[in-house]
Amino acid sequence: MRVLIVLLAAVFNTYAWADCRNQVDHAQLSGKGALCLLGFCLYDAQLWSTQTPPSYDMPFALEITYRRAITRAKLIETALDEIRRLNVPPPPDSTLLQWQEAMTPAFIDVKPGDTLCGVYLPGRGARFYANGQLTTEVDDTAFAHAFFDIWLAPGTRAPGLRRRLLGESH
Repeated sequence: MRVLIVLLAAVFNTYAWADCRNQVDHAQLSGKGALCLLGFCLYDAQLWSTQTPPSYDMPFALEITYRRAITRAKLIETALDEIRRLNVPPPPDSTLLQWQEAMTPAFIDVKPGDTLCGVYLPGRGARFYANGQLTTEVDDTAFAHAFFDIWLAPGTRAPGLRRRLLGESH
């Protein structure tokens, strides 16, 4: 019986971890890379899409596996700071507050090995997963575009990672 339970758990975990990428039909790895600052690597990222480079016309999944512990509050604060920085003029404070509230259920306090995944859904918004489990869906196309621009916009703070995610260099 114990073997059956372990086997079922393994099958379930494999299925659950695949949910994020399964949201993108025929997804293939577009690119991957690590975000390292001053020699400290914070996470590894993979971008899954049906075309390389991906575009905002098609769904894609950005999967991030953390190497360091980071609180949910810090993840959200950093995302909002980057959205403000990348958008000139920045979105109004009322919009940023709505986006902060939308991100709260999406993220968890991460520890090394935890994975967060966002799926971009054109014309709809984004769906978020934590460790393979759906956490929330945000029906806001402006938010989804601004959020994924953190990694994909030309003005990203990590241009090398952007190039690797877009399949421009490995």
